[in-house]
Amino acid sequence: MKPKALYLCLCVAGTVVPYWQLLPFLRENGLNLPLMIAQLFATPVSAFFGADVIVSSLVLWVFVAVDGRRSRVPHLWAPVAANLAVGVSLGLPLFLYLRERHAILAAKANT
Repeated sequence: MKPKALYLCLCVAGTVVPYWQLLPFLRENGLNLPLMIAQLFATPVSAFFGADVIVSSLVLWVFVAVDGRRSRVPHLWAPVAANLAVGVSLGLPLFLYLRERHAILAAKANT
């Protein structure tokens, strides 16, 4: 499988799997952010995962900004928006997909 197709598949998985876990919470509680945050940090283990995702999101935003500008990848807002809407599981593969697509188009333009 080519990297571009793999990254696109990871975008789908990175959306479906997290939302599969979130939808039951939303059906039962709606978008109750205080309850969501309370449950996220309810135990040391869940707080570990919550903190890891928050730090990973910040790292992703820096990576998108630095590497995206250096590689001249268009639509750098999209991975950040995807990160905010779903998480790193969508934001990172979306950025890698955009970067791969841009590299392929740039290589075709230079030939």
